[in-house]
Amino acid sequence: MKGTLNDQSLIYRQIAQLLEDGILRGEYPADTQVPSTNELARAFNINPATAAKGINRLVDEGLLYKRRGIGMFVAPGAAEALRQKRRENFAKTQVKAFVREAKRLGLTQQELYSLVKAQAQEEQLP
Repeated sequence: MKGTLNDQSLIYRQIAQLLEDGILRGEYPADTQVPSTNELARAFNINPATAAKGINRLVDEGLLYKRRGIGMFVAPGAAEALRQKRRENFAKTQVKAFVREAKRLGLTQQELYSLVKAQAQEEQLP
């Protein structure tokens, strides 16, 4: 399990986020087991109930499923569902704020597109 916890948000949300990130990076493909609540608790020195709350959040979203007596596994289609969820969140929050700031700065659409295109090329976006 990669990642660290911080004081910026609730721990169970950070646990869920770390697992989501692992799914998106391909560390946990569909139908593979994710770390148990006890493993997460030991790795991050947290209460197992807190780790369970993070895992259960992903179960509630349909991203993980339980195999009784074995553990939690990544649901088929979880990576694509996460990508879609994050794209929608990105559009609602970051893109909206980005465009509002461009408007405050007096940028035209063409200037904004040029800035985005230049940055996308620098980042080697496909």
